[in-house]
Amino acid sequence: MENDNWVNKPGKAQKSLKLRKMMKCFCSGEQLQIGDMVPLPDSPATKDYRASVRSSRAGDTGNIEEAESSLRESGALNYEEARALLGRYEYQKGNIEAALHVFEGIDIASVTTKMKVTLAKRAQIQKRRSQKYDTPPMSIHAVSLLLEAVFLKAKSLQALGRFKEAAQSCTVILDIVESSLPEGLPENFGADCKLQETLSNAVELLPQLWILADAPKEAIMSYRRALLRQWNLDVQTNAKIKKEFAIFLLFSGNEYNPPSLRFQMDSSFVPRTNIEEAILLLMILLRKVTLQIIEWDPSIFDHLSYALSISGGLWALANQVEELLPRNIDLCERHHILALCYYGEGDNFTALNLLRKLLSSAEDPTCVPGLLLASRICAESLECAEDGINFARRAIESLQGRCNHLMGVANYVLGLSLSAQSRAAMTDSERVRMQSEALQSLESAGRLTKMNDSNVIYHLCVENAEQRNLDTALHYARCFVELEGESTLKGWMLWARVLSAQKKFPEAETVIDEAVDQSGKWDQGTLLRTKAKLQIAQGQVKNAIGTYVQLLADLQIQRKIFGLEENLKKEKDFNRTMELETWHDLASIYIKSSRWQDAEFCLSKSEAISCYSASRLYIAGLLHQSKGLHKAALTDYTNALAVDPSHVPSLISTAVVLRQLGNHSPATLMSYLRGALRLDRTNVAAWHNLGLIYKEEGSAMETAECFEAAWFLEESEPIEPFR
Repeated sequence: MENDNWVNKPGKAQKSLKLRKMMKCFCSGEQLQIGDMVPLPDSPATKDYRASVRSSRAGDTGNIEEAESSLRESGALNYEEARALLGRYEYQKGNIEAALHVFEGIDIASVTTKMKVTLAKRAQIQKRRSQKYDTPPMSIHAVSLLLEAVFLKAKSLQALGRFKEAAQSCTVILDIVESSLPEGLPENFGADCKLQETLSNAVELLPQLWILADAPKEAIMSYRRALLRQWNLDVQTNAKIKKEFAIFLLFSGNEYNPPSLRFQMDSSFVPRTNIEEAILLLMILLRKVTLQIIEWDPSIFDHLSYALSISGGLWALANQVEELLPRNIDLCERHHILALCYYGEGDNFTALNLLRKLLSSAEDPTCVPGLLLASRICAESLECAEDGINFARRAIESLQGRCNHLMGVANYVLGLSLSAQSRAAMTDSERVRMQSEALQSLESAGRLTKMNDSNVIYHLCVENAEQRNLDTALHYARCFVELEGESTLKGWMLWARVLSAQKKFPEAETVIDEAVDQSGKWDQGTLLRTKAKLQIAQGQVKNAIGTYVQLLADLQIQRKIFGLEENLKKEKDFNRTMELETWHDLASIYIKSSRWQDAEFCLSKSEAISCYSASRLYIAGLLHQSKGLHKAALTDYTNALAVDPSHVPSLISTAVVLRQLGNHSPATLMSYLRGALRLDRTNVAAWHNLGLIYKEEGSAMETAECFEAAWFLEESEPIEPFR
């Protein structure tokens, strides 16, 4: 369309006066006097605007000044610029549909080339001020005005719910600027107009529009475009975009392609997943907070904590906490978070020391989360179980009359600590009392949590099973599997173990088969090993060997796959242990069948995995013992105890071999067996052999007690320990 001049080129004062009269007329709805106005064609812009602003009465100084700037540089206000001014005026009044009608009349494609040339020449002039250049085809103010019109059009479309069109409109701005200035905007570019403000707003808005338009891939590209290009964004805007992008990566629910390698510098880190990219962005933001480049935002640390927790980066999270300035994080909160990190990484000693410091009288002795975590950690150690009981009771005291759910958690950790303490009890009466208190605490936890906490139900099952309340344990095992949606392997395993304790081996195998069907290919190792043990218990030795062979084949495939992944250390260690124990299980089968050569082959395979394994040395001792080589067997058992002094099978077998050799006192033999019972109170072999020694000593009452305990435990012994 032809660009009509609204104003010719008389003097500057006359130009300004006439423009102000025109704007006043537009705003009031009146007509300019013929003598005050330069003859003007009846253009569509004039018609549209007169129709849209007839009801307005207020002036717009900003519009006038923008128009004056354009007029001073170009001497005329063309059709597109006029519509840009009029559309902005309507938008500022809140007439969104009228503004959009005006903006849609702008043919931005017809002036795109001129805008690009103007921007490029402006950049050259700014870089080399001493040189002279041809006059740009447009003024920088006109370019700024038109780009603002495109942005306001996008905002209008957004307000009307037309998000995809709004995003496409916003993209036009970035395309024009990016193609004009491929190396990025020079510093202070467009500082004398609204160009930088409009560009910053467009860069920030575009990914939000794509998200609203349900176009996540385009949103990802827009975020990366905003951060990888030189847009001269201010620090706060850049930080805001990084944070929004990280949150989108964490919670969008989809996995997207990593950033292109062409944007990466040599030896720089290239994130491979959404989580890694989000962590990188959040760590950059946290570093800027530490350097006081941006203000402290607690949500940055919260999102980073979540991202590192789900990705197994708790050491990295601990390092980030250590670097936070004291004014950004409370000392008690620092100790609590660090304790969680160390506990998550398996360093219980450091975690507990931090919690002891947190819970000291000098800091916060009534911190309920700290008390609960400290009790939970203590419950995992027989030596610290008494401290765990004290921590849990302090938490219960602090929670009186408060949250029932937290009170349930406090009773839960109290039950765990009491259970641990019962296993370390010196007398039977003390052990029975603590077991009863543990069960009562867990039952209270179940009531307070309305039986919706899977951890509580799981440990109710374990505690009842260990106290041989097998029907109750079976009920809780089924409840746990149902509550977890049949998705947790440990629930299926516990269910099968309880059934095996009831000597319902076929039913237990059916449960394991169901779990295999529900699980992924690489999660079946533990299930297959349990299935093989169930088959052995039913006398199906050949089937058990076939199951073990299948398990070893799966582990070999996993080893090849995981060997290519550097970040799967835990999976590698677990599979390594599983393969080691599988070879030992096979060796045990061959030893019982007197297939010694096959047993030696299995031991050679396990030795290649770990030559300093207590279980391997123990199996080697069994092999020598089955051949009648008692002294060689004793050496193997002694070496196994040197590697792991708490290896219960080696303690029992040492006593058995010493008794066969006949050159040690009964007190020495009993010390090994009692040591085994301190570690595993329900071990049938330990009770049976202890009864044999008492029988030889002529202690009828002790003999009867030991044989009775062995018989009772054997009648309800699971194929694998409940815990």
